[in-house]
Amino acid sequence: MNNDLILLGHGSGGRLSHQLLDELIIPQLSSVPVAGQNDAALLNIGGIKLAFSTDSYVVDPVFFPGGNIGDLAVNGTVNDLAMMGARPLCLSVGFILEEGFSKAELARILASMREAADAAGVAIVTGDTKVVPKGKGDRIFINTSGIGAVEHNLLIDGASAQVGDKVIVNGCIGDHGIAVLSAREGLEIDSGIQSDSAPLNGLVADLLPLGPALHVLRDPTRGGVATTLKEIALQSGVTITLDEKSLPVNPGVKGVCAILGLDPLYVANEGKLLAFVAPDQVEAALATMRRHPLGKDAAIIGEVTETSAGKVQMETLVGGVRGVEMLAGEQLPRIC
Repeated sequence: MNNDLILLGHGSGGRLSHQLLDELIIPQLSSVPVAGQNDAALLNIGGIKLAFSTDSYVVDPVFFPGGNIGDLAVNGTVNDLAMMGARPLCLSVGFILEEGFSKAELARILASMREAADAAGVAIVTGDTKVVPKGKGDRIFINTSGIGAVEHNLLIDGASAQVGDKVIVNGCIGDHGIAVLSAREGLEIDSGIQSDSAPLNGLVADLLPLGPALHVLRDPTRGGVATTLKEIALQSGVTITLDEKSLPVNPGVKGVCAILGLDPLYVANEGKLLAFVAPDQVEAALATMRRHPLGKDAAIIGEVTETSAGKVQMETLVGGVRGVEMLAGEQLPRIC
């Protein structure tokens, strides 16, 4: 491997992505410590608390079962703000279009963005459009940035996990990644798998009344649940122990993963969150999630078991324990 070159794996959200951030990008730009690397920045401007986030979307194909690059871009940034406990307010949108892209397809994407923004209760207030020559891009790339209001005094971030916390996911994992993969490769799978792309700010708003018992929120997108949990373990300096039999996975996703040799723990999601909740409020958190349409299949999948340098492990179906690390390379490129 030539260490001077950028690889697809550097965009995976996994180990190579973190190396690129920690060794090059963050030291040059901001020096944010590991403990402060969350889904959005928290700002205090004149006593007003805000969350600010940005993300770029290069998914291939741009249309897939359950969504397209447009609603994905809106939901993704809305969710990054929500994971800080913020109420999303407004978004910017930047388009990079390749010469020859269909105006009809662009219209479909724009309509889905407006629908997603309306569903999340956010306004798209500014943006930019650029066009590159044919062959110099790949149809359409979208950047969205967002601002949200932080209207509470809770500390919700990746460095706040505590021993005893239960880890809850709001539904089945891996749907988005497998839906995109199936569309990309033309897999003839009669499983009804669709992307889970959805705005999670309403679900988060329902969880905020849990108060100080709500310690961490994070959406497991690129790199999947495994990579996200490893990030949190490193930020908080804890060991997270998963229970394999409790992991909710759709039978269709499980079947495709078995055929292709993929692990659902590392497959991307776009409508799922991980919540770390103090044990005395975990039943209340589960009940709250299950009352919401996006949390009806919520399940406890693990707990924080001890302090450590940052470790994730899983109790397996056969009774053993195995380590869970970050995604090493690029399992599914161009997934978001």
